[in-house]
Amino acid sequence: LSGSMLSEDFEVRGERVNRFNMARQVLNGFIDKRPNDRIGLVLFASQAYVGTPLTLDHDFLHENLDRLDIGVIEQNSTAIGDGLATAVNRLRDLKAKSKIVILMTDGQNNAGKIDPLIAAEVAKSLGVKVYTVGIGMRGQAPMPARDMFGRKVYQMVPVDIDEDTLKKIADMTGGKYYRADNAEKFKQIYDEIDKLEKTEASVKKYTQFTELFPWFVAAGLAVLLIEFVLAQTAFRRLP
Repeated sequence: LSGSMLSEDFEVRGERVNRFNMARQVLNGFIDKRPNDRIGLVLFASQAYVGTPLTLDHDFLHENLDRLDIGVIEQNSTAIGDGLATAVNRLRDLKAKSKIVILMTDGQNNAGKIDPLIAAEVAKSLGVKVYTVGIGMRGQAPMPARDMFGRKVYQMVPVDIDEDTLKKIADMTGGKYYRADNAEKFKQIYDEIDKLEKTEASVKKYTQFTELFPWFVAAGLAVLLIEFVLAQTAFRRLP
């Protein structure tokens, strides 16, 4: 949730989209593809905190994600190490075959108390695989601003992603590093992670059957009984 996530270096259907809204769109799609996973959300800028604990209630997760906005926490720096450590801590006691963190950032670690590589060491020791995603085009990115007449203009700002550290984190934990520098590639990255993290599971299913034939048998017997009774009255058949 750092301020640099407002850079509009993605394009969707001919319109500029900032990094934050692009990431939110991709994450919502990823969540929908994994309905059986517990998924949580950790947010970070100058600090890190849990936005949504691990949950199977994906409607709740979507709602929390859609409520987010830049500025809810101090946004002038990026605590990558704290963000990763917070996410890993939430997975520490989870008994699951696959435990992963997808770490997205558009900057460098310049805040927080925990070094990103120390956090990666902890992730490795706990069997947590970390996929890292660097967000933003290469070189310079258009940052929106307002001119003296209140019109929207763009200022080109340098893109400053610490790719070396993100690659090391992924390598240390058995994950993979990706660079999302356009909208289509951003979506493809999450499609690939989705395929890489498919696991087989045995599921017991129980089906409860309700037998309906007694009702039909009862109805048939009732008709026979009525016929027998009527046969003893004026409605009996004549030879």
